[in-house]
Amino acid sequence: MKKQVVVAVSGGFDPIHIGHIRMFQEAKALGDELVVILNNDNWLADKKGKPFMPGVERKEIIEAIKGVDRVVLTDHTPGDPDRSVCRALREIKPDIFANGGDRKPDGDPVLEVDVCKELGIQMMYNIGVGGKVQSSSWLIAKVAKNFPDTKIYENKLHGTGKAV
Repeated sequence: MKKQVVVAVSGGFDPIHIGHIRMFQEAKALGDELVVILNNDNWLADKKGKPFMPGVERKEIIEAIKGVDRVVLTDHTPGDPDRSVCRALREIKPDIFANGGDRKPDGDPVLEVDVCKELGIQMMYNIGVGGKVQSSSWLIAKVAKNFPDTKIYENKLHGTGKAV
């Protein structure tokens, strides 16, 4: 019997958008099982200041998407110095770790590259039709612009606003 090819993708998906859907579709076509590694609320709080959508809701939405076989929520703790998905990759041991249009081979976290090499996981890049076609931060900034009375807080890394 042929071994099932497991493909993993990762992200915050907060909020989910068309670029994410296209990445899921293309990643699924690379193998038999698609596992989405979903960065939890602690990870998002450290990156952006506050999640736009709670992790349990993001997980339920992603589980409902055709082609997604499993969603694994990361175990990041508040202030976790390890912002990688290495622990999840070690647990899942996918054959392929597919990265979207916002990720480049020379810009990847070294920890993830090293773990993939160690475990024999093939890393693939620019997965999804058309590269980076949308951004969760762009969507949130658009909401903030169109609804100026909405209270905004700053994205810790990029300085873009998020509606709360």
